[in-house]
This record gives sequence, C-alpha cells and structure tokens, in this order.
Amino acid sequence: MTTTVAPSAAAPAPNRSGRPRGAKLVKMLPLTPAIGLMLVFLAGPILYCVYAAFTNMALTGTGAANVQFVGLDNFRKAFGSNAFTNAIWMTLVFTLISAIIGQNTLGLGLALLMRRSTKVVRNFVGTAVIGAWVLPEVVAAYLLSAFFNDNGTLNVMLHAVGLPGQDWLYAAPIIAVSLANIWRGTAFSMLVYSAALSEVPKEIEESAEMDGAAGFRRLVFVTLPMISRAIMTNLMLITLQTLSVFGLIYAMTRGGPGTKSQTLPLYMYEQAFSFSQIGYGTAIALVMLAIGAVFSLIYLRGLNSEAA
Repeated sequence: MTTTVAPSAAAPAPNRSGRPRGAKLVKMLPLTPAIGLMLVFLAGPILYCVYAAFTNMALTGTGAANVQFVGLDNFRKAFGSNAFTNAIWMTLVFTLISAIIGQNTLGLGLALLMRRSTKVVRNFVGTAVIGAWVLPEVVAAYLLSAFFNDNGTLNVMLHAVGLPGQDWLYAAPIIAVSLANIWRGTAFSMLVYSAALSEVPKEIEESAEMDGAAGFRRLVFVTLPMISRAIMTNLMLITLQTLSVFGLIYAMTRGGPGTKSQTLPLYMYEQAFSFSQIGYGTAIALVMLAIGAVFSLIYLRGLNSEAA
C-alpha cells in the first residue's frame, strides 16, 4: 500500500521552468532601480510629449497660462502646411543621400579596402575616418562650412583646375550638409562592415574564385549575401541616426537659405522654441517618431526574412 504525501501549503508554487516564483522575484530586485530610472527619464518624457502634442501648450501667450486639449488640430495644421511638407521632403532627401547611399556605400567600400590593404594603409585610413567621427558636431560643422563656402577650400581647388566655383551652402545647401554628414558619419558603417567581413571565411571566397566568381561577381554573389544581416542592421542604425541630425545642419546653414535645408528636427525646433508653439512642435516630434518607426519596421522585416 502506497501513501501519497500532499504538498505543503506553505511551499511556493513553481513556474513552468520548475523554479519558485519567489526566487525569480528576488533575482529581479537588482534591476528595480534601473527599471525605475527608465520609467522616470524615458517613458515619462515620451508620455508627456504625447500629451503635449494634443494641446495648445506654448512658452508665451494663452497656451502658457491656460493649456487646453485641442485634439488633432496640431496634426491637421502640420499636414496642411507647405513648410512641414518641405521639411519632410528635405529630411528624406538628406537621409537618402547621406545615410542610405553615402555612409552605407562608402563605409562598405572602405571596409573592403582595409581588408585587402597593408597595415600602413589600414592605420592611415582608419585614423582619418574615425578622426572625423569623434570630432564634436559643432567643430565638424565649422570645418565643413569653411570647405564649402564662397572662399572655401573646395572653390580654391576648382579654380586651380580652371573650373568655376560658387557658394555651395547657398546654391546647394542640402547637398552640402549631406556630404558633411557623410564625411562625419562614415566611420560607423566602416566599423560595422569591417567586423562583418572579418567573419566571412576566406575558404568560401577562394572556392568562389576558383569557380570563376572573381572580383565584382564574388562581391555581389558571395560576400554581400553572407553579410546581409550586417547590412540591414547598419542601414537601420544609420537611418535612425540621420533622421535626428540637428546640430550639424543648424551650425552650417540653420535650415537655409529660406527652407532649402530645413529638415524636420530644425522645423520642430523653430516652431517649438523660436515661435514658442510647444504643442505644435511636439506634434512634429511625434511625426518624426512615426517616420523612424516605419523605417525600423522595414529594416526589421528585412532582417526577419534573412533569418527565415
């Protein structure tokens, strides 16, 4: 005859992993301060911004003394404004030229160059590219302004070979700030691709070369597919970084002349702090957040398809 012993009522109920729930809670205790700080300094400001975007909040005037809920009025005002539409267009052009095409392509090219070059070349290129990356944003903006302005280095070089120069910050400001962002930010893509290429087995590339896939064909059909996840990750990170660039453009052109280089961050700053429309400026910030989320979903979908 067997005797069944009933479990003690005081014993903690195990979870699916077989560990008592109390033990899991004890392990979570060291994370409590970090979670609390994230809620206060990350989730708190985001929720406050969402609230402000649906109000007439302002630094001066009626909106400062009497904050009222205005529903979707700020968003209707934004999408009915030519200045807002222009800012979205400038943001997309700036992101496409400086991040998706410029930093991504140049970073990959430099990583490939450094992989097959001598140590001297690797040290020189790495120092030059990373040096531009670690410069403070304002310093980089000043250097590039001196390079692109009417009496700058670029025009001196053009005149030296008999070509006409011009004030690039006035004639093509969005191109000038895009090139400045490429110069300053390419190091990140170069480092990402250098790490990814170091993981590609040389045996596979050598086998592809023996099978007739040399040079550009080997790059397209062998190397790039093997680092496709790194490509999607790099594109996502540099796109999000570029969408939020403010200081570089503000220091070089302040969004001008007119609105020819006014991206969404500059337009948001102008509306919120120059014109004191905090509610409207915060609504623009939420639109920026939505644009970043769309890009992120596209890249994450690409990453998931590569993993499948």
